[in-house]
Amino acid sequence: MNKQASQEGLSPYAWLLMGVGVLVTALVCISVGSVTLPLGTTWKTLLEAILGRVPQEGVAAPILLSVRTPRVVAAGLTGAALSLCGAAMQGLLRNPLADGSTLGVSSGASLGAVLAMALGLQIPGLPNAGPMVMAILFAFLSLLLILFLAYAFDRSFSTHTIILVGVIFSMFAGSLISLVIAFSGEMLRTITFWSMGSLAGASYTQGLLLLIALAVFGGLLLVRGGELNAFAIGEENAHHIGINVRRVKLEALVCVSAMIGVGVSIGGTIGFVGLIVPHIVRLITGPNHRKLLPAATLAGAVFLMLSDLLARTALSPVELPIGVVTSLIGASTFVAVIFRRRKRRAA
Repeated sequence: MNKQASQEGLSPYAWLLMGVGVLVTALVCISVGSVTLPLGTTWKTLLEAILGRVPQEGVAAPILLSVRTPRVVAAGLTGAALSLCGAAMQGLLRNPLADGSTLGVSSGASLGAVLAMALGLQIPGLPNAGPMVMAILFAFLSLLLILFLAYAFDRSFSTHTIILVGVIFSMFAGSLISLVIAFSGEMLRTITFWSMGSLAGASYTQGLLLLIALAVFGGLLLVRGGELNAFAIGEENAHHIGINVRRVKLEALVCVSAMIGVGVSIGGTIGFVGLIVPHIVRLITGPNHRKLLPAATLAGAVFLMLSDLLARTALSPVELPIGVVTSLIGASTFVAVIFRRRKRRAA
């Protein structure tokens, strides 16, 4: 009975508790900023907008509906996608240091977006869609190249081979990004700030695109919790119990690449979300991916919304790049987690 319970997903109570946590965090992040508004005013304005009513005149409605709400929504969805990607990759590759960027897909997506910005690529009828389309395209091309090289080196798609090729490709893509930035001319400042991560100017359209990517590709990852649990005992053992190891790997890699491509195109390079959030959640839920994946998704949304709030308010009116904030928090937290684990083992 206990073994069966351990294989189940999150309980309805846990879903309700975490869902309320996400909504409360979003409400606070929308309310707080250079102009802080009461939570009651924020809730009333949002409710009127949802119901299709015209919000009351004043400074609250334009700030909340046109600036903060789309930004907070984009932050929450980006954090959820990155955290889910990290949790899935750590389970798939059986490596606690793995996340979506380990594949090199994040660097490839960044390269595509930087090229689009430097060259001024535009798509007729879709303003500012050039970097987004290029990021998604380069994410998939990077995945194809990495898988091709990994297959050429190791026909079994070994976990270590994929990680090694991904790391090498990340270094190569990073060098190309630096080269593009060096010759970007007037776009130097814009590209440099974007590369450090920023959700300023996020729109509802971008939020909708993130939601679609999370629903489609994230949904495919969430239903693979049982297969990822089997990967914990080794790929060979997973194959023996009836799991198509190669298919699950390819599906997970494609889903991760798609979500990272969309996320990078909108928010730039935002590190450590997919690495540290699953680590912390795993300490609470345990290694069962049926619980870990959805919990990490919701926790990632909360983490990035709070990180974006800190980026907006810490040195107001100066805004910090969100990638800098997540790296500072993530690096220090990761060191603390590793130190705590080693201390427990020594005891």
